[in-house]
Amino acid sequence: MSRPGLARTAVAAGSVLAVAGAVHSAWNSRALRVPPVDPPPVAERVSLLMPVRDEAGRVGPALRSLLAQERVPRAEVVVLDDQSTDGTGEVVRRLCGPHLHARVVRGTAPRPGSPGKAHACHQLASLARGSVLVFVDADVVLAPRAVASSVALLRSAGLDLVSPFPRQVAEGSANRLVQPLLQWSWLTVLPLSRAEASPRPALSAANGQFLVVDAAALSRCGGFAAVTEEVLEDMALIRALKRTGGRGGIVDGSRIARCRMYDGWRDLREGYGKSLWAAFGSGGGAAAVCALLTWAYVVPPLAALRGSRWGAAGYAAAVAGRVLAARRTGGRCWPDALAHPVSVGLLVVLTARSWLGHRRSTLTWKGRPLRGEL
Repeated sequence: MSRPGLARTAVAAGSVLAVAGAVHSAWNSRALRVPPVDPPPVAERVSLLMPVRDEAGRVGPALRSLLAQERVPRAEVVVLDDQSTDGTGEVVRRLCGPHLHARVVRGTAPRPGSPGKAHACHQLASLARGSVLVFVDADVVLAPRAVASSVALLRSAGLDLVSPFPRQVAEGSANRLVQPLLQWSWLTVLPLSRAEASPRPALSAANGQFLVVDAAALSRCGGFAAVTEEVLEDMALIRALKRTGGRGGIVDGSRIARCRMYDGWRDLREGYGKSLWAAFGSGGGAAAVCALLTWAYVVPPLAALRGSRWGAAGYAAAVAGRVLAARRTGGRCWPDALAHPVSVGLLVVLTARSWLGHRRSTLTWKGRPLRGEL
């Protein structure tokens, strides 16, 4: 086959992948579980747990929303100050002071080289007394009945863990390009109906921003103590839970929670830098995934610029898939979806940068150096 023929075949194959991704996203949009709008009061004891480290400027709205949860009469709130140096502990103590059901503890330092969040969550779990544990990050603001809705879904669906994926608030060009890829990725790739019960690591997903888990199931799988060295502790936890027969995964949290992860390009770059190297299992896995994404979502649009009909079809499918994901998860559709090839290209660059930092042992997170290549 001639070189032009090979190029046309490559573009056509990439476009087919983009179409398949959009179709799967549409299917997943229908299968995605949704917490009830009007949940009943929660009869069991629930522990609301928040790890915080150097969050003095943003913890207020998140903690107020946690303290104001409705229809959870037997709730306790525990906040763990993870060795903060910016006055976060004082802010948290002031907010929790009037609430008899809330307490603040000072956490111990993690092992050197660890990111620390799993260690903080392990300490919180050991302090909790509820039969359901709810972990919430300091950049997540909950609706008044978010916890009751999530617990109702956990119990009615017979699951051991639910991860209500918050609506991602993305402001600024860098955030608008990259952040929507979070929900787009699992809606496009992960077969949600099979993923809840499948023990296969590749069919597991969770988001530690807002995590609701049965306490007994967490204990059976070893809890956060089993994943304290993991950068992506949420993914490691759901995999550990499934290995012991547990069921769970991502559900739609866009109506009950919102999250603003990063304020600008620098925060986003450092945040993705600390974890992207671990997202695909190995350097070879990361290279393969990046090559596949480029093939499906960058090559067809570039070919479309040169008049390729197959390329135009692939680009249209990519935009459609991005719009489907945005509409289903409360994101912004236009004009952001039109820049999907740029988003994917930027993700590839961030992944390469993360791997380079990992190999050079230059990655840090919130002042803590992370373990590099062993």
